[in-house]
Parts: sequence; structure tokens; C-alpha cells
Amino acid sequence: MKRLLIAIPVLLLLAYLLTGIAQVRPGERAVVRRFGQVVAQPGPGLWIGFPYGIDRVDRVPVNFVRQVKVGYDPDADELSVAPAGQLLTGDQNLVNISVAIDYSVGDGDAVVQYVLHKDLIEAALARVTESVLAEWVSSHSVDEVLLTGKVALRVRLPGQVQEQLQSYGLGIQVLSASVTWLTAPDEVKSYFERVMVAQAGIQTRVNEARQYAANLKRQAQADENDYLQQANAYTQGRTQLARADATAFSARLEQYRRLRSINPGILHSIWWSELGKLLLALKANGQVDLLDSKIGADGLDLMQFARPK
Repeated sequence: MKRLLIAIPVLLLLAYLLTGIAQVRPGERAVVRRFGQVVAQPGPGLWIGFPYGIDRVDRVPVNFVRQVKVGYDPDADELSVAPAGQLLTGDQNLVNISVAIDYSVGDGDAVVQYVLHKDLIEAALARVTESVLAEWVSSHSVDEVLLTGKVALRVRLPGQVQEQLQSYGLGIQVLSASVTWLTAPDEVKSYFERVMVAQAGIQTRVNEARQYAANLKRQAQADENDYLQQANAYTQGRTQLARADATAFSARLEQYRRLRSINPGILHSIWWSELGKLLLALKANGQVDLLDSKIGADGLDLMQFARPK
């Protein structure tokens, strides 16, 4: 009995001492605080320190992606006068908007900052996100917000929120943002949907007109290229033909000059030869005829060739 009474305190003491041993798993970083003061930041592995009450070990998964939702809740009480996430646009209209922010814990000293402020992180992140949302919505018309908000905010929010969080020293990194809800209030939702459908139709017609104009432009350019190729081909053909004619004429002229030096009357012979060929061709075509048969006793009467009126 006496041994049992001694063993129980010893076991309790050993169990208490074992609280100073912690296993840091892969993907985790630990922050060890001793009497509230950070004394170590061990990585994955076994950590042996002082027992609970002296040391406090906080293990933080640094590769884990966390998410906080900010803004309008469609399941909330609809009787609320000003529900969260209902913002005023630049042209004095209301929209209901909700976003989801994905973030993770940074590495190094960021883990310490996260541990020291982890109870405040989601509230601070939500307030900063609401501020960025309100600023963007108030600088755009309701049409721009409803038509482009999901894409524009997904690009804008991570950088803007991260920039404003730097001064807070929370040790988190904003990874991405997505718009989970973006509509007009229920009272006017149907009217805005009609407007959006009409604007989408207008944009479709504009896109079709631009595509048609682009097709016409491409066809005109193709026709222009064809005409230019045809013109270039015709020009080259005529140029080659003219050069061939000029070459042939030069060669023939040189031949005439050599023949004339041998026979000065050669050009007259050529002239009468060519003229005879021409007259025979004209006669064959009925364009010329001999007048001997037309001469009468009084000579050639030209009136017989006059056309009757």
C-alpha cells in the first residue's frame, strides 16, 4: 500500500514532465512560448522542452489553406434593415455581395505572428475585405458591378487585401478570392435580370457585328491580294512581250541595215512585197476590188459607188 502511494505521485510527475514533449509533423511549424515569451520555432521532428505551465507549444500547419467568408448571407434574416454585404454602388443602387477569401500561414517569423494574433485574424481579414469591397463597388455603376464584378473582384481582392493587411502583422498570405454571391436585392432582382439579359443580347450583337466586319476585312484583303497578283502577272507578261517585240524589231532593223548596205533598193522591194500581200488580203476579205471593169465609155463614174439613201 505504501509503495502504491509512492508510485502514484511519481507517475503523475512523469506524466506532467511528458507534457513537455511534442511531435511536430511534416508540414507544420511550432512556436514555443515560455512564460509567454517566444523561445523557439522548431520544425518537423520531436521537441523536448519544459512541461505544460512553463512551456506552451503551438503547432501550425503552414501548408493548410484556410477560408473565411465575408459579406451577404442569403440564409440570414431577411428582416434586417441593413444586412451584411449589402453595398451601395456609385450610381446609388444596392447590391448583395459575398466573397470567400482563401489564405494560408506564412513561414518563418510569420508563424509567430499568426500564433500571437490567431484569435483576431479572421475578424481583421473580414473587415479589410469588406473595406476593399465597399471601395470598389462605390466606384462603379450597378451595371458594371453585376456584369463584371465576379471577374474583376477575383483579380483585385487578393492583392488589395494583402496590401492592407501588411500593417497588421498577422502572418498570413492571401492566396485567392472568389465571389460566391452577387445579385441585386430581391425587390428589384427581376428587373436587373431583364436588363442584364438585354445587355448580354446587345453585347452578342456587337460581337457578331465585329466578327462580320472582321470577315469582310479579311475577304477584302484576300481580294486585294488576288487583284495585285493578277495585275503584277499582267504587267510582267506585257513587259516581257514588249521586250520581245523590241528585241525582234531591233534584230530586224539591224538586218535591214546590213541588206541596205549591200542593196540600196532592198527597202523598196520589201515595201512593194508587203503592200502586195496587204492588197491580196484586202481583196480576199472583200475590202478592195479592181476598178477596170467599172470604167465606161465616159470614164469612171464614181456615182455608181454612192450608197443609196
